[in-house]
Amino acid sequence: MSAIHVDADACPAPIREILLRAAVRSGVALVFVANRPLRLPRGVEMVVVPGGPDAADRHIAASVQPGDLVVTADIPLAAQAVARGALALDPRGTLYTEDNIGERLATRDLLAGLREQGTIRGGGSAPGRRERQAFAAALDRWLARRSA
Repeated sequence: MSAIHVDADACPAPIREILLRAAVRSGVALVFVANRPLRLPRGVEMVVVPGGPDAADRHIAASVQPGDLVVTADIPLAAQAVARGALALDPRGTLYTEDNIGERLATRDLLAGLREQGTIRGGGSAPGRRERQAFAAALDRWLARRSA
């Protein structure tokens, strides 16, 4: 049975709420992974990993199974999930698949290089209403395919 693995260290609260409601509605297993405990409703699994860079990412990458969904803004983690037969969903509603993950990794690497050079600064803003709606719609599509 498929599950949703959440890279919870950077998961925005509104996205977490969407995930919790969807898990209750659909009965899908929901696993939050972070460096610190989060307040979650009873019945939702919380995995606290030791601190350190990418500890949550490593745990998720090792745990994900084909057919699972990984919720993360971390494109390298999304690529690892896709390589293991899962899908990955960005908190802004972008679904990462075998068809698009290579391009997303290349874009990420280009932007990281430009940031290192000082050509561009900063990252993105928190997901707005439109992005939250796109996330919820993509999550609903994944849940519908899972139950079909």
